[in-house]
Amino acid sequence: MTKNRILAGLCAATALTLAPQAVAAQDSTDAAAAAEQPLTIEPQVRTRDMTGTFGGQRVSYTATIAETVLKADDGKPEAVIVTTSYVKQPRDTARPVFFLFNGGPGSGSVWLQMGAFGPKRVAIPSDARDDGAPPYPLLDNPDSLLDVADLVFIDPPGTGFSYLTDGTDPKKYYGLEPDAEAVAKVIRLWLNNNGRWNSPKYLGGESYGTTRTAMVARELEGATYNDVGLNGLILISTILDFAGREPTPGNEMAYVVTLPNMAAAAYYHGKVQAPSVEAIVEEARQFAIGPFATALLKGQDLPDAERASVRAELSRLTGLSEQYLDNADLRVTDQRFYKELLRDRGLTIGRLDSRYTGQDYDNAGEYPDDDPSFYGIDAGYTAAINSWARDTLGFETDREYQSIGREPGRNWQWTLNQGRGAYLNVAPFIGQAMRQNSGLRTFVAQGYYDFATPFFGAEYSLNRTGIPQDRVEFHYYDAGHMMYVRDEDRAKLSSDIRAFIRSGR
Repeated sequence: MTKNRILAGLCAATALTLAPQAVAAQDSTDAAAAAEQPLTIEPQVRTRDMTGTFGGQRVSYTATIAETVLKADDGKPEAVIVTTSYVKQPRDTARPVFFLFNGGPGSGSVWLQMGAFGPKRVAIPSDARDDGAPPYPLLDNPDSLLDVADLVFIDPPGTGFSYLTDGTDPKKYYGLEPDAEAVAKVIRLWLNNNGRWNSPKYLGGESYGTTRTAMVARELEGATYNDVGLNGLILISTILDFAGREPTPGNEMAYVVTLPNMAAAAYYHGKVQAPSVEAIVEEARQFAIGPFATALLKGQDLPDAERASVRAELSRLTGLSEQYLDNADLRVTDQRFYKELLRDRGLTIGRLDSRYTGQDYDNAGEYPDDDPSFYGIDAGYTAAINSWARDTLGFETDREYQSIGREPGRNWQWTLNQGRGAYLNVAPFIGQAMRQNSGLRTFVAQGYYDFATPFFGAEYSLNRTGIPQDRVEFHYYDAGHMMYVRDEDRAKLSSDIRAFIRSGR
């Protein structure tokens, strides 16, 4: 054996002897180096060129589903936000652009996208029946607003396919103000990337999405000197002043704002008589803000004769017995109403849409087992958004689409930094935005059968001091929270918003 071969053998033997330690040291070095490297995420973007007929016009458009990465000050990705945009071709920067989102907090934009304004919609029963089992047809949607505006649907963090990266503190995104900041950033980035800073801009949402609209409008128009001017706010099923949704002891307003909804539901199910839903609702409005509110505010000083008079009228308007109203001390929560109104038929009514009915395990309970107006539609919408995003637009992910994500709700911060008292009220932010922008108008869409965000509560919150009444318009629909599940009201909602956008040009 030569000297060189002997030395080579000794070196190999030494390497084998020291291999475990050497490997461990190398692994440690590699791990430390990896820890120093910032996480990088390559945003996914998928586009499709399509055509459709909307509002009677043939439109060529580009559908784009894309990820936007939001980063911390040190460059670390914290959140990945998915948007789905529909832009008419050829691109026209003079066209309005409408940014939309749903609510929750925790709800993806599936509802407005696949139910109301996207170029396709899921077909579910229009007459308050359960959506049943699949398949659920995905149809062309002539009620889409693409003939008058480009559309950008935003899924905020924790909704839809959007998510927080590992290690991101939920408090940085799950709350009134951080959520609004994130959505405002996404809007600004979209305007940058698409060259749309000088386009007319509309902002809107549904349910908590109306709360988000007020918060995002504050971020866009007043939080910095780099303002994004808005032409219109579109509020669908509005909740701005949360006092109307909190029937805690001593808060009488919750009973006042829900009374007209009770009258509408009682009318729909044949428990009260009136010429029309509009007529019974107006009677209930006047009674609620007058004799009923007065009686509740008198508390235990309410005279017996006045109590009897109020109780009798309350029974006439709601279809509930005077005995039941007396037992409830004239204060019937919405949850009790869902169970009591049709107890004699063995049915409960829906929260999101009181046209829907359901059957509980038994008929003796105080509250319904579940909301028939939600489980009556959710399967169809979930199937539709997954089919559309994955199969048609080509979005690739192993993440589950969060129609109603749990994490935002579990971690949500409901208080504002400067404090707003015991009950949240963001309506003043809309007033401030409108006072500081003379071209800003507000469109409000409300369903008569919506208990989640009562229409009288929306009226109450938006006729307060500081909100220019000549630039606020209300529209009403013969359905509930998602009024577009009813075919006639989807067409009406589309027509009303189309006219609102056109009138702003």
